[in-house]
Amino acid sequence: MIASVSLDLGTTSIKAGILNHGGELSNIIARSAPIVNGQGGRYESDALDYAVTAEQVLNECIAYAGECRSLGLCSQRSSFLVWEQATGQPITPLISWQDNRGTASCAALHAHEESIRSLTGLPLTPYYFAPKLRVVLQDHPGWLARLERGELRVGTLDTFLIWRWTGGKHFVTDASMAARTLLMDIRQQQWSPQLCELFSIPLGILPEIKSSAGLDLQMNNGLVLQASVGDQSAALIASMDEGGNEALVNLGTGGFVVRYLSNEISLADEMVNADGYLRTLVYQDRLHHSHLAIEGTLNSIAAAIAPYPVGECTIEDLAANDIFCVAEPSGLGAPYFRGDIGIRFSQPVEHLSQRCVAALLLEAIVFRVARILEEFHRECAIKRVYLSGGLSELQCLQQGIARCVPFEVYRLQQSESSLLGAALLAAGMTCPKNSKRKSERILNAGNDQGLQQKYLRWKVWLDDLLAS
Repeated sequence: MIASVSLDLGTTSIKAGILNHGGELSNIIARSAPIVNGQGGRYESDALDYAVTAEQVLNECIAYAGECRSLGLCSQRSSFLVWEQATGQPITPLISWQDNRGTASCAALHAHEESIRSLTGLPLTPYYFAPKLRVVLQDHPGWLARLERGELRVGTLDTFLIWRWTGGKHFVTDASMAARTLLMDIRQQQWSPQLCELFSIPLGILPEIKSSAGLDLQMNNGLVLQASVGDQSAALIASMDEGGNEALVNLGTGGFVVRYLSNEISLADEMVNADGYLRTLVYQDRLHHSHLAIEGTLNSIAAAIAPYPVGECTIEDLAANDIFCVAEPSGLGAPYFRGDIGIRFSQPVEHLSQRCVAALLLEAIVFRVARILEEFHRECAIKRVYLSGGLSELQCLQQGIARCVPFEVYRLQQSESSLLGAALLAAGMTCPKNSKRKSERILNAGNDQGLQQKYLRWKVWLDDLLAS
């Protein structure tokens, strides 16, 4: 029996699938998303083409859904557009989360960075919706009046598609998507007048914030949208036991290390604000209860290792020399947020083989993950770590992390975690405590202490680098 239909609005692909009551996905349909064109720091794709492709994928999947009408949606965060209320025609491309036109906004608002972080739990960076929209409105001053009159609409990708698929009846976003805009107060979980004023974005032009689950919105294709959530939140819902002493390490284009903040764990505002970790609103359930997490991030790690033969590296290649490395080409992510430190080596590496350089970059990823987990563990004990994402398939990374942390490490073997998480949320079947997730224990083979000892020296080197 089918529990729900799910749609994943990704950056490179759009996928739909069907969830049964046993928690298994089937009938997965996937199509490439419209190409994102990047030039001069601007990353854009055709918004209407994206919508049409998503509709095709969803309609193809619905054919297998039988009488099931429940839909769960997950979306790339921070990608947005402006469209006409009367016609539904986009007047901007889909401006990607990768777009950095908001850099000027961040520079102009630098003096307010502390208050922005306090209100949102996030750093002031061009990644998010508000800095980019501020620049778009400055570049097109006539649009602001039209937005305030309701002639134009602006919203993230989820908002546009929900509006489109309900015939313009619902102009909404969910709490998890709103929480990544830099315009939502993480405590009140509503748009912040103070933040809107800072970014020169009228509160009245923004969509209504709804819970992530229990939406019950009738769509024109006969489905009922029951859940809508950010893609990373959906992956966490599918992968983590909220009540357990667990952490998730997702290694893909970038990386994130995240754990739930339960009732037993203080929100630790001083850890988020002073130590730089992100406070994430994972989702808001149908009873309007918010589920929060703390997150550390690694930037652009896939791009860092792409030129090198990382697949050839083994655990024996790590700690082979005394050169230290940072492997984030677009700057160190949370908790550091240092855009001036990209890929960095402690010594010249021109004399090294490509495989040796690859091993150093993998080491750097292992050490960054280990340090974030170490600091999370200091706040509240971790017992298990789950690895997910495409890069987690690299055995060198698996075994390196297992050697550098004192916890059990598993690799999740379930596929399409974001698609699964959105489907579970729509069906009211979030990852249960002590559920039997498909995972494989990563054993810490061997007693070699070289990698752990190098990790200790790497931490000293990184601290010195950050202080310089």
